[in-house]
Amino acid sequence: MNPIFSAIVWEPSENLFTIGGFGIRYYALCWLVGLLAAYFVVKKIYKDRNVKEELFDPLFFYCFFGILIGARLGHCLFYEPEYYLANPIEMILPIKEINGTWRFTGYAGLASHGGVIGVTIGLLLYIKKTGLKFMWVLDCLGIAAPIFSAMVRLGNLMNSEIIGLPTDAPWGFIFVKAGITTPCHPAQLYESIAYFVIFIAILFLYKKFGNKVGSGLFSGFTLFTIFTFRFFVEYIKEVQVDFENGMFMNMGQILSIPLIIAGGYLIYRSTRNKVAK
Repeated sequence: MNPIFSAIVWEPSENLFTIGGFGIRYYALCWLVGLLAAYFVVKKIYKDRNVKEELFDPLFFYCFFGILIGARLGHCLFYEPEYYLANPIEMILPIKEINGTWRFTGYAGLASHGGVIGVTIGLLLYIKKTGLKFMWVLDCLGIAAPIFSAMVRLGNLMNSEIIGLPTDAPWGFIFVKAGITTPCHPAQLYESIAYFVIFIAILFLYKKFGNKVGSGLFSGFTLFTIFTFRFFVEYIKEVQVDFENGMFMNMGQILSIPLIIAGGYLIYRSTRNKVAK
């Protein structure tokens, strides 16, 4: 049987709706839903652990800007440094010069590895302000991070970006907007589903070992599982930038290795250290 007949023709609109020429993009909506879901998860943990509400309030601010700035700079500097260092305004603002005219395009490139670095810096500023323990807050974020990551990858699917290699599998997607006419692995969907599963798993882990928040168990589990999956799913993705052609490991895999190691170390550390808040 010709697999193209069972493939999924993927051509969604970029916008949920448009008003007066301004559209609400699915990608931005997925980011927002993911952030709100993570927000309520962490708020519930703070409430469970009897942390004062005024200590929770600034966390969203530090995390939001830490993730956004880190993810944006990560993409620009890890994947396209030559272009963005020559066009720094496009690195900072969601605009692009097209045919001599500046146009609002949104942030077309965001890197999860840069987001991890950015949120860590934001977290350091947050704990300096609140006096909470770094590892305790990191574990709280570790419990919530998979749901945010799952929604971001769903946004990538709606944008028809981060596409997989061609496949004969009946669930292959034909990404029309990307100009692809053959079925490809929906790598974004694989990651989104995996991160949802990791989120469910970490909720069960929290329910059973909630007293381990602050030990590094939850942040370690999230880093280890997400970036291990990320490492292996890269083998079925198209290269994102030209310099990755011919590389034994692409940039995503190279950047995942230290985070996998860090996650493994935090899990090991959690078996030996006492919890502090």
